[in-house]
Amino acid sequence: GSDRWASAMPASVLQGAAAVLASLLILLLFRWYCSSSITGKGRLPPGSRGLPVLGETLQFFAGSPSLQLHPFFKRRLERYGPIFRTNLIGVDLIVSLDAELNNVVFQQDERLFENWWPESVMRIFGAESIIPSMGSFHKHAKNLILRIFGPENLRLVLLQDVQRTAQASLLSWLDLPSVELKEATSSMIFSVTAKRLISYDSSSSDGKLWKQFDAFIRGLLAFPLYIPGTAFYQCMQGRKEVMKILRKLFDERKKAPSRREKVDFIDLLIDTIKEDKLAMSDNFALNLIFLLLFAGFETTSSGITAAIKFLTDNPKALQELTDEHENIRKRRASPDAEITWEEYKSMNFTSCVIHESLRLANIAPLLFKKSKEDVHIKAYTIPKGSKVMVCPSIVHLNPTIYEDPNVFNPWRWKVESC
Repeated sequence: GSDRWASAMPASVLQGAAAVLASLLILLLFRWYCSSSITGKGRLPPGSRGLPVLGETLQFFAGSPSLQLHPFFKRRLERYGPIFRTNLIGVDLIVSLDAELNNVVFQQDERLFENWWPESVMRIFGAESIIPSMGSFHKHAKNLILRIFGPENLRLVLLQDVQRTAQASLLSWLDLPSVELKEATSSMIFSVTAKRLISYDSSSSDGKLWKQFDAFIRGLLAFPLYIPGTAFYQCMQGRKEVMKILRKLFDERKKAPSRREKVDFIDLLIDTIKEDKLAMSDNFALNLIFLLLFAGFETTSSGITAAIKFLTDNPKALQELTDEHENIRKRRASPDAEITWEEYKSMNFTSCVIHESLRLANIAPLLFKKSKEDVHIKAYTIPKGSKVMVCPSIVHLNPTIYEDPNVFNPWRWKVESC
């Protein structure tokens, strides 16, 4: 009898364990799929959490060949309306494609909402960066940035820098059988921003810094799976290599004698740290430089690439743009003279092309916020502590605001600026 009991015991234990696991799984699935749309203080927006753990992440990261509203948003807009719930990478989110809610988020920023970013984004840009910084800390960092990229420097230095760099890049393209436009414009703009931020001369270097940034960008919008061979892994490796280069440069500059004339952004940061004007660690400074290098060229190059594509498909707009610039050159004493601030300000149709390109390109498509208290809007309640993903670009494609919103029409801006 005792032998039979001993032999039967493992089976009963396994059966019991299986029953417990099955019960837990059922409970977890029930909780995942049957979360109430009614809170104690109001009704949540409609939506779906998708698959357990994954949520709707795979659909969100699916590529889209079009510059129109991403299919992920389009399908849910049609099904749920402009405010809905989803789950991405295990995080419950309330998504706003609604102009009224977007305005509330932006106008009541710091009172009703605060900055928040997904963990995967913070891993990419560094936990110590300007992204999560708030209040006077953020304002001080912004003032430092404006000393390099503000209107005065734009007028006196940057305008000519960009012209010289663009001319050199265009000449270098002449000997190439083909040009990958996005990559080429990214490299061009990177050389301008890197010079002003860290005195990095791309033309006399081996391009190592740019190559690592390029590897970083290629995996930026990939599924955040940190396994060798994945795009996200390559992205993080690219960031690691860039940070090594920046740290070496930063350490060398800190040891060097202070320069009377502040040449670049690193000079300003080091002075801030040495004079203890702000509690800023070296890691924060490096992450800030990394973020500015990225933001300084990636969004700009995306806008330029989109503008060239739109102009290629619209010969009439291209001709009017060409005529405007040819007329400016004809008025000069020397046609090949450097651009002046007055000439730049006179480029009315150029301004229209830029406005329309940025409207359609949506180079900054998403922002993330966190509610600081319950927010009631359009019969819905956004509970305190909710993570909100704002899609401001939806306004750019709203047919009630823009006639034929998916059509490139720079003349629509003529009433305002041309």
